[in-house]
Parts: sequence; C-alpha cells; structure tokens
Amino acid sequence: MDRDSLLGLAAAFLVLLFIFLDKKEDTTAETPSLTVKNQQFTANYGTPLLDGRADDIVWQEAQWLPLDQVWIGAPVTPDDFSGRYKILWDENNLYVLAEITDDTLIDIHPDGLLNYWDDDCLEIFVDEDASGGNHQYNYNAFAYHIALDGRVVDIRPDSAFAYFNEHCTTRRITNGKTSIWEVAVKIFDGNKYEDDGDNIPKMLKSGKEMGFALAYCDNDHSAERENFIGSTVVAGEDKNQGWIDAGIFGVLRLK
Repeated sequence: MDRDSLLGLAAAFLVLLFIFLDKKEDTTAETPSLTVKNQQFTANYGTPLLDGRADDIVWQEAQWLPLDQVWIGAPVTPDDFSGRYKILWDENNLYVLAEITDDTLIDIHPDGLLNYWDDDCLEIFVDEDASGGNHQYNYNAFAYHIALDGRVVDIRPDSAFAYFNEHCTTRRITNGKTSIWEVAVKIFDGNKYEDDGDNIPKMLKSGKEMGFALAYCDNDHSAERENFIGSTVVAGEDKNQGWIDAGIFGVLRLK
C-alpha cells in the first residue's frame, strides 16, 4: 500500500473516531440529573374513600412497600417502630396509605410552625417532574410534613416555615400502637408555583413519572426526634438529605 493510501485510511479513521466521541458526549449530556438508583416503582389507578380505614378494594389490590431506612438515629426495633405504605392515583390526586406502628405518639409543639420535625409526623416528598436537584428554598419539589392534627408544613423560598394545608387532605385512625394514615396529595408544577398565587394542581395521567419518597419522624418523649425513617436508600453518612435534595427520591410511575 502506497503512502497516499495510508494517509487516506488514517484520515478516515480520525473522522470516524471524532463522530464516535461526539455521539458519546451527546449521550452523556442527555443523561438526567436525577441520580436515583435505589427505588423505581409504579402506582395503580384508583380512588379510595379517605376515612382512615383503608378497607377499599383499590387499596387491597395495591402493593405494600417498606418504610424501613433509618435516616436519623439508631436502628429501630419492631416494638418501637415499623412502617409500610401503598400508593394510588387518579386524575386529581396522588393517594398515600401509611400503616405506622409506633409505641408513642408525641406532639409537644403547640405552634405547628415551631420545630415541627421533632414531633411525630408523616412526611411526603414529591418532585412533580422527577428532575431531582435542590429544593431547600424553592418549589422544585415539596416536602410535606403532616402533623398528628393534619396540618401540613413546608419551607417557602424566603426560608420561612409555612402551612400548605390545601395541598394534602389527611384522615388518620389510631388503634393501640398502629395508625392508619390516608392522604390525598395534590400535585403542583413547582416551576410555576407562586406564594399567594392562583396555583392550579396538575391533572395526572397514566405513564407520568415523578420523584417520590415517604418518611416518618419518630419522637418518644424527647426534646428532639429520636429517629427519622425513610423509604429510600441514601448513600453516605448524612442521610437526612430529602429536605434539600430531590435526587434521593424514588421514581414513581403512574400505571
């Protein structure tokens, strides 16, 4: 093979190499920022009656999921805490059923905006477009703390604690140590959400994906909560990241 032929082959190889690298770079750039690897799951379609009894057929057909990841505190024992949950959806709401066994229910802060995370409460995390990322002081995602009295608290962009009671409707029945929480959650587009604005919930449809996680703050007569138990695996030493980073949420797909 002569010199010109070798040069031609070398030039063709370089062109193919550049094309390959360019495509590889483009594929990497299109990878979502969401880094969730720990949980991907689906929610059945159905509209339950919110009465705290959870005896609807639609709930019976839904799958139980574990609430067992200790984000704060020492490992828990079944006599202190155990939890599991189910999810449903219809066009108007996401529905969460949580069965929580807790030996002590505590609400020691009469002011619902003061240290609300140190009382027993259910916490629902929702990222409407599953984009992940920071949501500490913005509405990229919501972290709804639902108190024993049903009041709902999250943080506004100005870093103030505020009520979002209109976002979640809750019914809870406690028998002995076991509480059944039924919650209807309205889903909002955080990119368009405005404080004191006319915010219209999203209409949900099959195939939609959103970021989702569930957690429970557990206090047994202490000044601060002893445990924070979540639904997703969080890497690293500091696992209390859900109120800041929507990237630790699971990915929920509506069936």
